[in-house]
Amino acid sequence: MAGAMTDSSRPVPPVAERRPHAFTVHGRTVEDPYAWLKDPDYPEVNDPAILAYLEAENAYFESVMAPHRPLVDRLYEEMKARIKEDDSSVPQKDGDWLYWTAFETGGQYRQWWRRPVAGGPDELLLDEPALAEGKEYFRLGAFAVSNDGRLLAYAIDDSGAERFTIHVKDLTTGALLPDTIPGMLSDIVWTADDSAFLYGLANDQWRTDNARLHRIGTPIEADVELYREADEGYRVSVGETSARNWIVIATGDHNTSEVRLVPAGDPTAAPILIAPRREGREYDVDEHDGTLFIHTNDTDPQFRLCTATLDAPGEWRELVGPNPHFYMTGVECFRDFFVVEGREDGLDRIAIHRYDAPTVAERIDFPEASYTAGLGDNPEYAMDVLRLGYESMVTPGTVYDYDVATRQLTVRKVQEIPSGYDGTRYRTERLKIAARDGTEIPVSIVYPAGFVRDGTEPLYLYAYGAYGHAVPPGFSTGRLSLLDRGFAFAIAHIRGGDDLGQQWYHDGKLEKRTNTFNDFVDVAKGLIDGGWTGKGRIAIAGGSAGGELMGAVANSDPDLWGAVVADVPFVDVLNTMLDAELPLTPGEWPEWGNPIEDTAAFDLIASYSPYDNVRAQAYPPLFVTGGLNDPRVTYWEPAKWTAKLRATKTDDTVLLLKINMGAGHGGKSGRFESLREVAEEHAFVLWQLGVEA
Repeated sequence: MAGAMTDSSRPVPPVAERRPHAFTVHGRTVEDPYAWLKDPDYPEVNDPAILAYLEAENAYFESVMAPHRPLVDRLYEEMKARIKEDDSSVPQKDGDWLYWTAFETGGQYRQWWRRPVAGGPDELLLDEPALAEGKEYFRLGAFAVSNDGRLLAYAIDDSGAERFTIHVKDLTTGALLPDTIPGMLSDIVWTADDSAFLYGLANDQWRTDNARLHRIGTPIEADVELYREADEGYRVSVGETSARNWIVIATGDHNTSEVRLVPAGDPTAAPILIAPRREGREYDVDEHDGTLFIHTNDTDPQFRLCTATLDAPGEWRELVGPNPHFYMTGVECFRDFFVVEGREDGLDRIAIHRYDAPTVAERIDFPEASYTAGLGDNPEYAMDVLRLGYESMVTPGTVYDYDVATRQLTVRKVQEIPSGYDGTRYRTERLKIAARDGTEIPVSIVYPAGFVRDGTEPLYLYAYGAYGHAVPPGFSTGRLSLLDRGFAFAIAHIRGGDDLGQQWYHDGKLEKRTNTFNDFVDVAKGLIDGGWTGKGRIAIAGGSAGGELMGAVANSDPDLWGAVVADVPFVDVLNTMLDAELPLTPGEWPEWGNPIEDTAAFDLIASYSPYDNVRAQAYPPLFVTGGLNDPRVTYWEPAKWTAKLRATKTDDTVLLLKINMGAGHGGKSGRFESLREVAEEHAFVLWQLGVEA
């Protein structure tokens, strides 16, 4: 199965064996000769044939990329030189302490620090580099300091499988307590007296269907289950209200939510159900001075803000109504005001509302026409100055403090780029390009100041388009390596995300899913028509559900693309949605449809699922990635897709598959190791588009 060499010493790709396999659903028979690449013992992967194939693909990847390693190294050094190695965050007050994070020079991971507000020495709370030493993968999950500042509960994943282990550290002595809880997948919330914390365990299907209470110093077996969710499609989460007097136990799927509150001082008390689940209704809850603030889409997909009392939590009274031009994405209560975040015609807005005049919005204004902005770390209830984050496609990340009384913004930090950055060398615009059904699709684009729109220049087009996830027009130091080589870089804000509101999301899911693919193709054609680039001069990229997009448009319009980067791509959609035993599947049916029960859903998914629609045609060059431990997009999806493409496509363009054998959905975990993976992908794009490196 390993790749051989031709007489000219050019690597030959591995060929995966075809094994007859078929199944029938709703009278439709599906042939799947690469089904064997799914190890039946998953999440354990020990089948020698499977491992041999994956290793052969990795060896082929290394062989093909070997001549381009100097370019990868050059790009990596450029990108690394733009990162301040000993960077640190702006300290933020929480109680009696100032907290911040910092990197040491050369460090892959953060250190977590604090010092007393009243003065005193810096204290190292958690040393990620020490915890990660010797590990191929490391990720810090939940991080929660107790209210009295004495204990730290944190969670670690060292495989990429997203099953975290909780540890508890005594910050007064530095000693680890014996309280160790494996298999956790949630946040951590301390009770008011710091004697216990709430968390959730992942079940065998990698679903958090519970909220549990652990009392410090007691056996895990004695932990109290405060809530269990019966619906296999729902996930349970834990949180707290802004004043930290209520603990939030929420459950829901992509469409529906249900929230309960328990007193932070008495977590085993009978929970208060805010409102029972109702299909399609989403809501979240904060609390101020005994009044519930409920952010909901119950009457309008743009969301509105309601209030209720603790005595009658289901009787909602509208406080701030829905606005057709403003998509309300979140509400946070503070002692003297509440903050409403959202997007106005697709651009981020932050507004302060006073409790005595709640419908009056004091908007925080920002200088650029296209940007992304939002609340930063604001841990205290009695905040007079809000921490904000801001950036644009030409403005590096900026930390502001906003004085609520004077309405003044103060710059606390601007992302430092050690190798230098001159924003005047670049331009950014927000375009609108009509899709085939007449809908105007926003496009954020950045390009070199001397960019000539004659249809010959290369362009890198990115999109996601699922789960209501908007792609913000933010800043990227890695992107500069493309811009400085003449590329334009565009983000297509296609339907399926919620860039223009929740209806924008609804118009790209379920039976409207193909709008997402059509929008992307039509944006590309519009950019060509506008002279931004030409056919075959476009490199496209997307990951996870965005990788599904890459697969779909590679099938439908292969001649448009000069290169395709598909990271951990969700390409085996039909098989995954038919497998109710997979961790995510039941919770995904509201997003994609349930082909097990619904014939129409089966037919629709089968019509666009990238793996099922590979056909005998020429394909553009492809760079595909996956992670052996990925629980979100399992390794066999990119593996099966690559195998089928190799056996079916009619051209000899490059097709590469790289499987991270010790990582999960996000690839390598260290900040520099992950940067090297970006450099590899950019080198592939430059190579395929013939751009002078």
